[in-house]
Amino acid sequence: MPDTPPRLSPPRTLVHPGPFDPVRIRSMHSRRGRHVRLTLDPGRSLFEALVKPLHEMGIKSASTTVLGGLFSALQYCVAPPDSSGKAVVAYGRPIDAGSAYMIFGNATLGRSAQGAPLVHCHAAIRTQAGLIKGGHILTEQSVVGSAPISVLVTSLDGFELRVTYDPETNIPLLQPHEESGGE
Repeated sequence: MPDTPPRLSPPRTLVHPGPFDPVRIRSMHSRRGRHVRLTLDPGRSLFEALVKPLHEMGIKSASTTVLGGLFSALQYCVAPPDSSGKAVVAYGRPIDAGSAYMIFGNATLGRSAQGAPLVHCHAAIRTQAGLIKGGHILTEQSVVGSAPISVLVTSLDGFELRVTYDPETNIPLLQPHEESGGE
């Protein structure tokens, strides 16, 4: 008897709770940007290891690629459907992965709604048990292990990424804005 192909579930349609916005992706253009190869220092949180050196270079907003490395402590969360119905998804409780290897990650540097530095990171990780997991990395609770980790940085000069409320999704999102000029 020939193998039968697996039965696939139909794709699900996600409908956000707020008014439909035909411009799904907001974008801005910069005439200049810098490309930097950064090394994350062992013993620092992912947040501190990114924010401090980039601040010293005058970079307030950036897109980064974490090329992989060991974390002595790593916490992440995933975003299952929001049981309250206020949004399509909501972050779940933190998951402590302990010491884990980040296979690959993308982190975005921007500003919180209050103007403080913010690092938003999603990554694939391998736990000590060899399980492959992924999700939203809690950057202030995740600590670079004993060896430096390389990161490729593209600065977003000429505009800033800032958390602002999005009425369609009913959640705050990192969105591009004209630079405020303030620290």
